[in-house]
Amino acid sequence: MYVVLIYDIADDENGAKASRNIFKTCKKYLTHVQKSVFEGDITPALLQQLKLELNNHIRKDKDSVIIFKSREERWMQKEFWGKKDEKTSNFF
Repeated sequence: MYVVLIYDIADDENGAKASRNIFKTCKKYLTHVQKSVFEGDITPALLQQLKLELNNHIRKDKDSVIIFKSREERWMQKEFWGKKDEKTSNFF
């Protein structure tokens, strides 16, 4: 399946550490696109593993992660507003 993962971490005393850990974890599974956005092909088993790892770092009362899922990359369309970044060429 193809996913886009977006996270939002509360800006508080422990937020920087949580953000670093979440970033590192996401980078193991997906392609970093922009700030707190990742995308890529992933199997359901690896997505479950990613979720389990992220649960160790997400503070349930302060932070959030959103995952948009699609069966295949070809069903998603990307539109740029402003500067186009070639790193994000995974969508067409």
